[in-house]
Amino acid sequence: MQQAITAPEARRRLTAVPEAEAVDPLAAEVLELRALNEQLSRAMASRAVIDQARGMLMVLAPCSSDRAWGLLVELSQRSNVKLRLVAAALVAAAGDEPLPEPVRRELRAVLRRLQSAGSP
Repeated sequence: MQQAITAPEARRRLTAVPEAEAVDPLAAEVLELRALNEQLSRAMASRAVIDQARGMLMVLAPCSSDRAWGLLVELSQRSNVKLRLVAAALVAAAGDEPLPEPVRRELRAVLRRLQSAGSP
């Protein structure tokens, strides 16, 4: 199985090679495509969890899909936790996993603000 590398790592490997030992352009393209493939695979895997968390927020808030996205972004920024990890924590909480404290605190604050504003 191939080891996954990121695009920056692929670029670093390519630029670390002295000019006399320049990498074949085809090999360079393969490295970049592997990195891109890995990034896309991670994005697709986290997309389902993010969509589930969005749906949960639509029920909790209640709000539109776009507003739920904004809430997820806000939760991520205010709790200083990556959005995909916030989404995963929300989904896990539906299965009786405890929410991390920063996410729980910010979720409460966001829901309180929405409730007091009465916004959809």
